[in-house]
Amino acid sequence: MAKGNFSAKRLTRVRDVLERHVDAGYAPGAVAIVARQGEVHTEAVGHLAFEGAGASRPMAADSVFRISSMTKSIVAACAMTLVEDCTLRLNDPVDAFLPELADMTVLADPNGPLDDTVPMRRPITLRDLLTCRLGTGTILAEPGTIPIRDALTALDQGDGPHEPDLSPDAWLSRLGTLPLVHQPGDRWMYNTGPTAAGVLIARATGMPLEDALRERICEPLGMTNTTLGLADDSTARLAAAYVYDDATGKLAEENTDSIRRNPSTFKAPASRLLSTAADCLAFASALRDGGTHRGERILSRASVTMMASDHLTPTQKAASTWIWPLEHFADFGWGFGMEVRNRRTNLGPSKGSYGWYGKYGTAWYNDPAEDITTIFMIQREDGLELPALLDFWTAAYQAIDN
Repeated sequence: MAKGNFSAKRLTRVRDVLERHVDAGYAPGAVAIVARQGEVHTEAVGHLAFEGAGASRPMAADSVFRISSMTKSIVAACAMTLVEDCTLRLNDPVDAFLPELADMTVLADPNGPLDDTVPMRRPITLRDLLTCRLGTGTILAEPGTIPIRDALTALDQGDGPHEPDLSPDAWLSRLGTLPLVHQPGDRWMYNTGPTAAGVLIARATGMPLEDALRERICEPLGMTNTTLGLADDSTARLAAAYVYDDATGKLAEENTDSIRRNPSTFKAPASRLLSTAADCLAFASALRDGGTHRGERILSRASVTMMASDHLTPTQKAASTWIWPLEHFADFGWGFGMEVRNRRTNLGPSKGSYGWYGKYGTAWYNDPAEDITTIFMIQREDGLELPALLDFWTAAYQAIDN
């Protein structure tokens, strides 16, 4: 038996799984971590890219990845540090720091015209932002079918490398001119809440979001490779990211323009962090251990419990179907900046596990019942629960030997 109560023989299957997917061309390389009861196993296979200079550089434990929506978890933790020092309160209106979101209107019909609105029943709170229940967010629908979807898509412009990006203040100002889709607190809608939370953190601390994240989360935990912009000394360690080309439908390497921009862009709080597997493990370990890591406390145990609890009611889950089908919420809920599992659905995270994914194939998860943390890193756009991720979880969990 290996340390951490793993089977040493079975643990070799983790590397076997990663090599199998890389050899099949699923991704040029991968990094994964399995940590349990003080023992950390790190595997790095393949190379940074399929072609170019990265094709000759081995993937390594310190390779830099776009962690995309995993950013939300770190931003939520930072917000909770402001709750703990009494700068913010979960149930207070955010109007004092985000006046753009005060006195918004709400669509009378979520599918109807933008000028048919009713007043808000109550103000938006920090709790609404952290749980994605502020009343607006991502709507997956065909263009031209839902007016507010088109308006929100237009607001989201500047995502491409050749278009100007909005500042956080400009984005929030434009958001405030649109009606909410639903009343605050009624439904879960992805993405917009965490973005607004990042603006709130910057204004409440009086410093750029990156500085607040560095001071309150990254530096205390030793996350030296976690940044909102690509540092010059990280360029050679950056893993290439692959996305589907709209014209060909095939995977193509994404350029690095978007991550070389000023890190104060409005999307930063929801999706712009770069990090390494080791840094993500430090963050996950701090939450797993009740808010402390290597003697450094960033959060109280009570805050971690709040973050890792399912805050969605059955009624809210039943109404929240614009991204995932209703059956998804039979298995999952939402905490502060992360998903919470309500039951085990495969050979992987069990009931009570929490964590989140990134667009390019990254994922972190803590499983308190099994006392295991898993970190998975590739750079391929392919939706939630990638086949390679599911195989990695299977390999990690079948190796538990007690």
